[in-house]
Amino acid sequence: MNTKLPSKVEKYLDSGRKKIIQVTPCENFSLNVLFDNGETRSYDMSDKLIGVFEILKDKSKFDMVFLDELGNIAWDRNISVDSSKVWNNRIDLCSDSVYIDSTPYKIK
Repeated sequence: MNTKLPSKVEKYLDSGRKKIIQVTPCENFSLNVLFDNGETRSYDMSDKLIGVFEILKDKSKFDMVFLDELGNIAWDRNISVDSSKVWNNRIDLCSDSVYIDSTPYKIK
């Protein structure tokens, strides 16, 4: 069986994987993400706040975004719980998918 990757995934992999070095929440439930290649991109989450991400509809919770020890964008559901001991306390986004599904940031 020969499975072909989507073209945007192939393009990303051909250019080399990117590491997130900074993430900043924005007012419109999007994230400004700075990658190690110097590129800043915008990742819109406004239509993704369902299921496991529904808790992030609370803007104060959304604004508690951080980079986890693997370099992924993350949130702890309950900040008083140690996510290294309670694995399902943390929700996260893979850095590769964030880059692929984001757009170059444009200053307005």
